[in-house]
Amino acid sequence: ADIDVFDIELDQHDPKEIITSVKAMEPTFGGINLEDIKAPECFEIEKTLRKEMDIPVFHDDQHGTAIISGAALLNAAEIADKDLSEIEIVFSGAGASALATARFYVSLGADRDNITMCDSSGIITEERAESGDVNEFKQEFAQDRPAGDLADAMEGADVFVGLSVGGLVSEEMVQSMAADPIIFAMANPDPEIGYEAAKNARDDTVIMATGRSDYPNQVNNVLGFPFIFRGALDVRATEINEAMKVAAAEALAELAQQDVPDAVVKAYGDQPLQFGPNYIIPKPLDPRVLFEVAPAVAKAAMDSGCARKELDLQKYAERLEARLGKSREMMRVVLNKAKSDPKRLVLAEGDDEKMVRAAHQLVDQGIAEPVLIGDREEIWEHAERLGLDFDPEIVDPEEGNLAPYAERLYELRQRKGVTRREADELIEDGNYLGSVMVEMGDADAMLTGLMHHYPSALRPPLQVIGTDPEADYAAGVYMLTFKNRVVFVADATVNQSPDEDVLAEITKQTAKLARRFNVEPRAALLSYSDFGSVRNEGTSKPRNAAKMLHEDPEADFPVDGEMQADTAVVEEMLTGDYSFSELDEPANVLVFPNLEAGNIAYKLLQRLGGAEAIGPMLVGMDKPVHVLQRGDEVKDIVNLAGVAVVDAQSNGQ
Repeated sequence: ADIDVFDIELDQHDPKEIITSVKAMEPTFGGINLEDIKAPECFEIEKTLRKEMDIPVFHDDQHGTAIISGAALLNAAEIADKDLSEIEIVFSGAGASALATARFYVSLGADRDNITMCDSSGIITEERAESGDVNEFKQEFAQDRPAGDLADAMEGADVFVGLSVGGLVSEEMVQSMAADPIIFAMANPDPEIGYEAAKNARDDTVIMATGRSDYPNQVNNVLGFPFIFRGALDVRATEINEAMKVAAAEALAELAQQDVPDAVVKAYGDQPLQFGPNYIIPKPLDPRVLFEVAPAVAKAAMDSGCARKELDLQKYAERLEARLGKSREMMRVVLNKAKSDPKRLVLAEGDDEKMVRAAHQLVDQGIAEPVLIGDREEIWEHAERLGLDFDPEIVDPEEGNLAPYAERLYELRQRKGVTRREADELIEDGNYLGSVMVEMGDADAMLTGLMHHYPSALRPPLQVIGTDPEADYAAGVYMLTFKNRVVFVADATVNQSPDEDVLAEITKQTAKLARRFNVEPRAALLSYSDFGSVRNEGTSKPRNAAKMLHEDPEADFPVDGEMQADTAVVEEMLTGDYSFSELDEPANVLVFPNLEAGNIAYKLLQRLGGAEAIGPMLVGMDKPVHVLQRGDEVKDIVNLAGVAVVDAQSNGQ
């Protein structure tokens, strides 16, 4: 959550002394998270501090589990088709966490009369409360029912919530519950009943959550308090109230229903993560929690009147996303431009699962209008299995109706050795079909390459669409983002040994691309020589290209070369020994002398320099076409789709 925190231990055991010490720290801190204070003292401490302080005070042991398990309960009830207001809930444990969780479930919509709480002596009944057998806090959930133990309470229950000790629940007790039971066995390290035992106890669906990371549906407080505090601090909230906690739980529940990023799936051993009985809450390593939960909490604070600062929530979410890395900040610029005027985008390998997932996100976020080329049944099978609720446009080559496209392909390639019959065969290839659709104006842009080697994916669009009339060459560009810097690297994918004309053209096209990301280009043509220190055929190419650009009125940006890479990016070197350079600031467009150097450099910067790479982005084409790398993740497809849409907008399509 990117919050500065201080871990402070107090050598005190008297609640009044703890209250006094915490209150005295108020001028220093924006909020205070209380940890490891047992019941019932924790209730008095938190209640008093919340009343007497004007900053958020939050006891995580009470509310953290309540919020995270509450999110799980919302989704579990939906999956099990149970009405939250009608379900019977049994608690094992009546400490601080259990009491706070029960109260929170009521805030989410559960009926207090349907909550049965058990402590070590059995069911908390009104009879026990009247006899003074339970403290004032437990009395809140005393039920008018016969005395009994946990087994009696669980009979016919819809939900079991364990916040006690391990091994209390047997398979027979699970079998006694209502149909499709929900079991949150959250004692650590050993749950009240083991995951396998609970699952194997019945033939119907058992929705199971624990506090352990080695089983599905881990209830982990780290999903809550960092992001709740982020939202509370950013609106200068005076407290963390019930509305803010409910907003956090609802945001987590909604996030679990979204498509899970490939990076999160890989972090958890490539196990399937899809909304359902085994995935009802997001994983703790999911970076989206920050910009989903914090804005929801901030909005609830503003709506409930405890915020001292108003935020534009859309801009706030974007600022939060930027905290996760410069690449997200840069891509947000492009994706927002794309959303302003979405274009028709052909996904040439549309029956690949990643393409289907990407298409759903493009529609859901309003980035583009995807057209999937591929097997219709396979596309729908992917969408149904993944639970993607959308109706994409599909072009299935096996269904025919491709004659106009085949005829156009034949017209374009008949003097390149392609016969009419060969055109009929080629047009069934998604890369050729997509290219012709874009060339004819039936689509505005195209993505391909996910399942092909880069050269074979690039060949059809080059043959059909070709380069821009004002550009004789296409090039591949990567945007590399560091913590506080962005550089565009060209050419890393297309031109093997460019001469000065090609280098000059690549530089101009890359500068145009930089401006689409709202970056004013400063270009350096790189070599192993600095401004003529070595003179040979190799160093003369970037030197001559720089001269050509100095004389080109279209090159309306600072450019210089040849120069070494460190000269280009280190300000002290530019302003020291080379103060005569056209660059008065470090370059952000780096043009390499050949493909080999460019490709090696970007991969080293990515793997060893900590850069995040976006691309390759194809520049110089007559119409927007971008070629993915084999194995790209869904986020890469979505990002490159946004670039393609902005390209189409720039081309007036």
